[in-house]
Amino acid sequence: MYRRSTRTMTMAALLCSASIFAAALPRTALAQSALVGTWKLNLAKSTYSPGPPPRSQTATVQAEGQGLRITVDVINAQGDPAKVVLAEFHDGKFHPVTGVPAYDAEAEKDIDDSTAWIIRTKAGKVVQTLIAEVSADRKTWTVTQGGINANGQPFNNVVVRERQ
Repeated sequence: MYRRSTRTMTMAALLCSASIFAAALPRTALAQSALVGTWKLNLAKSTYSPGPPPRSQTATVQAEGQGLRITVDVINAQGDPAKVVLAEFHDGKFHPVTGVPAYDAEAEKDIDDSTAWIIRTKAGKVVQTLIAEVSADRKTWTVTQGGINANGQPFNNVVVRERQ
C-alpha cells in the first residue's frame, strides 16, 4: 500500500512538474523560440519543500502549431523512470488540465519578455501560483512555485533548469 501511494504521489509530482514546464513559458519568449531546446534540472540550485526532489529531469521543448510540445523524462526519488508529453497553448485564458490531481485549470499572464505569472485552480479555487523567469542570457529557467499539492499539503519549490 505504501509503495502504491508513493508512486501515485510521485506521478502526481511528475505531472505537476511537466505542466509547470508547459505553463511557465512566456509568450514573448515562445515567439522568439527562446525556450525551444533541451533543459536539464539543476538539483544543486533547486529547492523542494517538502521533498524529496526527483533524481533527474530533462525537458525537451518544441514549437508545435500555436503552442509547444514538452516532453519530460524523469527519474523520480525512488529511481523509477517516467515520461510525460504535453501540448500547451499560452493565450492568457484558463484552460482545463487533466491527469493532475492537484489542479484542474491554469492560466498564464506575461509580466514582461522573460517573466510569466501562472495561476492554477481546482474547482474554481486558486490552489497554486508560479512565477517563471528566463535569464537574460536565456541559459537558465527558474520557476518559483507555491500552494497546495494533491494531498492538501502546502509546498514551496524553486526549480532551476539549465539549457543543454
